[in-house]
Amino acid sequence: MSSSGLTRRRGAGGGGLSSTEGEASNAASRTNSAANVKDAGPETSYENSENGHKIAFDPRDLSESAERSKQPKLTMMEEVLLLGLKDKQGYLSFWNDNISYALRGCIVLELAFRGRISMEKDPSRRRLPPADRNIEVIDDTLTGEVLLDEALKMMKQSEKMSVSSWIDLMSGETWNLMKIGYQLKQVRERLAKGLVDKGILRTEKRNFLLFDMATHPVADGGAKEELRRRVRNVLTQRTVVLAGNQFLPENLEFRYLRTICMVCAAYAANVLENALSTLGHEARERAFAQTDELLADYSQWPFGKKATSNGIGANLPQVISEEMGKVKDKELQLEVVAACLSVFTRLDSLL
Repeated sequence: MSSSGLTRRRGAGGGGLSSTEGEASNAASRTNSAANVKDAGPETSYENSENGHKIAFDPRDLSESAERSKQPKLTMMEEVLLLGLKDKQGYLSFWNDNISYALRGCIVLELAFRGRISMEKDPSRRRLPPADRNIEVIDDTLTGEVLLDEALKMMKQSEKMSVSSWIDLMSGETWNLMKIGYQLKQVRERLAKGLVDKGILRTEKRNFLLFDMATHPVADGGAKEELRRRVRNVLTQRTVVLAGNQFLPENLEFRYLRTICMVCAAYAANVLENALSTLGHEARERAFAQTDELLADYSQWPFGKKATSNGIGANLPQVISEEMGKVKDKELQLEVVAACLSVFTRLDSLL
């Protein structure tokens, strides 16, 4: 989000911390993270330009840029929000009560996929359902995505809590006034502004009788159409093959598992139908049935490995097993993924 400069990109000013407290917590985090090369280094470095003058730069900005270059252009939260937005009007349905909660779940999913958090390595955790197991920060390196960094800092500074507790707290779903500060504010608007910065949306003002409201119509229709194609591919094809592009790079870890999680999150957020509008009634019903099966299969840990009963996505268990086989040391991160999806199954029951 370019308007607020360096401080905003550090994630201050939305998670219950004042800017002064945010700077203090950043300093404490950098002091405590000896293993974190980026944070352990100086905040300002200099390089010589061609005319001999020194140019100041922040090494953390370079690290954040390197991080973003390895990730898809859009985060999972942005993908779900983009599916929910009306293309021309630029706002979400006023009757959608589920998307805010689902977006907080996407934040936890994204942090797990990026290797920032994992399930606490405690054998006794297996006595609890996945959603009630505690998570911990295993890498506090900033991602360059303001909402992810804000959530990561809160998790680092807080006592260890479960996946469902974190999603509840970030959504403001708590009666504990001592923890109300964990709520992430204006998530949908901040995500929309991030999509404006990335050239996917544009900003307009729309009059709604008694008030004006900023809206964000789609500026790059290709991005949303690619997202719809990917959803339809997973939910309608017997053999799912995901082409590589800037939104899903070929070298991205867990490409297929990420896509399944995005589809399930869109389902929980009640925006999945927007990607299936070109299908006939029966094809849509089969797609929703497929989503139900995927959600049931990947909301348990270890993941279920059975092919779906309707023959759609018959290759997915094998492909995802191969993805997991490449990174056997990340099972605790994937356990967090299963826990998030299990929280989505509870939300789905309220639809």
